[in-house]
Amino acid sequence: MNGTVELVDSVPDAFASLVRQELAEAGDDDRSLFLSGGGTAAACYRRLAELGGSMDWESVDVYWGDERCVPPDDVDSNYRLCREALLDRVPPARSVHPMYRSGPPDEAASAYQHLVAPLRSFGLVHLGMGPDGHCASLFPGAETLGIADPGTLVVATRDPLDHNPHDRITLTLPAIARARLVVFTVSGAAKHRAFAGILAGEDLPAARVDAAAVLWLVDREAAQGVPPRR
Repeated sequence: MNGTVELVDSVPDAFASLVRQELAEAGDDDRSLFLSGGGTAAACYRRLAELGGSMDWESVDVYWGDERCVPPDDVDSNYRLCREALLDRVPPARSVHPMYRSGPPDEAASAYQHLVAPLRSFGLVHLGMGPDGHCASLFPGAETLGIADPGTLVVATRDPLDHNPHDRITLTLPAIARARLVVFTVSGAAKHRAFAGILAGEDLPAARVDAAAVLWLVDREAAQGVPPRR
């Protein structure tokens, strides 16, 4: 695995404090925030909304790291989750760029590729981790894990094992590597097996993530006594 592991009592508290600090210290052209999905992400965003109402959201550009190909108001939409947990609770961001609105997944992926390709860096990329070790929508056994072309940033995909529903759009590993900082949030006993596997050197998707800096915020239920690794 790449990066630093920080064991924390509360992943949402640690995440919210970190994001506030990182965005405050970033240059004006580097305040891009890539959001995630899932229960841990929702808790993190609700806490960020509580602590971050006074942030300079007018200088923040919001993107997504992956999305399900469902309407933006669908219960399974990452955009809806992030809007309800965070974006509707803070001042308007400078820009908000949903990853999927409608149409064929390949066309939506191509449009998002065109959108993010000019970015100087990807700022802060927030990633969760599934019990199977996936991150964004990069799943075990998926062909997308083999993409090495640094110019291929966004692709359409689907879980080849069908453990996770819906067609998806996702950043690739080369895209995530453009980030100034990648923050993983890992919470709960259901994530312990995958996290322990990553520490043990298993070739899970989340273990392949690299960037200028990678930080793992992990609570004690997920770590279950595993010492931090720095």
